[in-house]
Amino acid sequence: MLPRSICAASSDCILRLSITTNQLENDRSSYDFQNPGKNKSYNLGPASCITGFHQVSIAFAALHLVESAMFLLGSFGIVLAALPLATCASQSFDYIIVGGGPAGLLLANKLSANPDIAVAVVEAGDEQFDNPNVTDTSTYSPGLGTYIDWTYTSAPQKYVSNRTFVFNGGKMLGGTTGINGMTYVRAEKDQIDAWEDFGNEGWGWDSLFPYYISSEHFQPPDEEKAENGATFDEQLHGFEGKVSVGWSKYFMKDGAFAMLKDTSENLGIGWNKDVNGGNMRGITTWPFTLNSTTNIRQDAARAYYYPIAKERPNLHVFLNTAATRILWANSTSTQDPLVASGVEVLPASTNTTGTLHATGEVILSAGSLRSPAILELSGIGNPSVLSTLSIPTTLDLPSVGANLQDQPNMPIIYASTRNWTGYPSFASFLTASDLFGTSLTDITEEIRANLTSYASLIVGDAPSNETTMEIETRLLEHQLDLIFHPNSTVPLAELLWAPTGSAIACVFWNLLPFSRGNVHIRSTNPLEPPNINPNFLQLPIDTIMQVAIAVKVREHFATPPLSNFVTTELSPGPSVVPADAGWRDEAWGAWIRQVYNPNNHPVSTTAMRSREFGGVVDSEGMVYGVENVRVVDAGSLPAQTSGHLTSSVYAFAGKIADTILNGQRYRKIQRDL
Repeated sequence: MLPRSICAASSDCILRLSITTNQLENDRSSYDFQNPGKNKSYNLGPASCITGFHQVSIAFAALHLVESAMFLLGSFGIVLAALPLATCASQSFDYIIVGGGPAGLLLANKLSANPDIAVAVVEAGDEQFDNPNVTDTSTYSPGLGTYIDWTYTSAPQKYVSNRTFVFNGGKMLGGTTGINGMTYVRAEKDQIDAWEDFGNEGWGWDSLFPYYISSEHFQPPDEEKAENGATFDEQLHGFEGKVSVGWSKYFMKDGAFAMLKDTSENLGIGWNKDVNGGNMRGITTWPFTLNSTTNIRQDAARAYYYPIAKERPNLHVFLNTAATRILWANSTSTQDPLVASGVEVLPASTNTTGTLHATGEVILSAGSLRSPAILELSGIGNPSVLSTLSIPTTLDLPSVGANLQDQPNMPIIYASTRNWTGYPSFASFLTASDLFGTSLTDITEEIRANLTSYASLIVGDAPSNETTMEIETRLLEHQLDLIFHPNSTVPLAELLWAPTGSAIACVFWNLLPFSRGNVHIRSTNPLEPPNINPNFLQLPIDTIMQVAIAVKVREHFATPPLSNFVTTELSPGPSVVPADAGWRDEAWGAWIRQVYNPNNHPVSTTAMRSREFGGVVDSEGMVYGVENVRVVDAGSLPAQTSGHLTSSVYAFAGKIADTILNGQRYRKIQRDL
């Protein structure tokens, strides 16, 4: 059955152009990625139409040259633009997904597998199928800072001399999976089990683990990579999913693995054969979200959209189109819950708003920093935030945009006695016991004694009515008990080892800061970036934890065999932080406040928790007080994880997709629009 969105009968909506593979390849060779608007648009077959728009489709059938060999990628249907067309009839969809990142495209893929379900994806960026800044895996994240990166600027951070920071995010089909470090590291088992403590029944590790597996297409390392540390446990991986996971051909060799492994074991921190089994502690290597055969990044579009786009006429992707707000069927009534009727959208090519109608659900998957802004622009949020911009409060939900958490990172760097080549993939995950040793009990009691003052500071730094002392105290207690228990296995620190050129760096961060910030709109202009205020190092304990990690890093560099391969400490250096400085030494704190940067792992701004824990969505991702709006992205994770976000976002979205498909909350909204 054709979805309602296809306007095949309208002659204005039919554009046909016959092109050959050779023509496509010739045009690809001259594609201008810095100015994509200058490139050609190819139109094949029936173009889908919408009030004020139509989307122009391209059928890709091309051979992609990889490593001097021809690698068949197949036929892809890629939506290239959303252009004005006033003559098309109004268009409706069962699901409108805002955001074409990892969660949004996984959901679109799974929901559109049923040909009777019409799905629209609204993406502010463009497709980047052949952009080398996306596909290249030989260097670290070449797309950062380019036109496919949002490059948000944070609010001045008052706890670090009003420094501002850049937050990166993918402005492209595929989202941040197109510009990130490709790290595939899941969370700790006990950490996921703790999600149920927030009122999320059925969200423990055992229920989430199958979704890690089902999204993964694991590619085992070859013998040479295995000898250099690329080990794995086959039972922990999936081999039939969409997301290719493996090791790069540039994976570092030259003895780095043995050097780091032996050093770690000499400090009592063992080798972890596979970090992705829910037990993270130890030194390990991690795989990447890439195709190890072609050495091409496996972003979300390459995993979940390009392979199926041509064969699913019920799936529509609107590129270069911003979602400005959710529209309500009953916003002026007292009826509860609210019902969304659609989404207002703004194509970059026209600067004129139009409407996509939703007969089922609206799903926000725009990311931790964008989804809260869309809710607020739609009248859902904290009245004290909305009223300053004269936005009527449609639904009082003060936790929207609250709970922002990110991790501060920085490097310690030593000169090396030798030159290193290759792409490093080595990390140590350490617990509070590893960091504080015999002082663990004392530091735990110190934190516990200060929880009330910590909660007061968090509440005082937030907009009025955003949170309460009771909520923040309960959340802080929960985090303290989870990670500072003497037998806790939850990693508190990540040490990323990077032997590079004539130096060895260790980039490190506190995985689970106690500080809390927020993200809120600053204007009624939907194109203006939100105000991002993570409140880095708001609480003194976060500085103490970061210093304890730094001390442990220096201990590694002073331990053989690593100590045999380094000479001078280049950063911070003993003139900045004395060689014997301990984790109470203020020299460390001063240096950390000066040099750290965001880790770009923002979470929990639309947290999946019960209302008494400051939740925004329930255990099925549905916004409290709304009949048919979900938020499914990293913002919905109940708390920060000790892993990297990509794998957990895929798993999270996969579980929500099954919830929808199983009909537990899905219903058609029958009404006259």
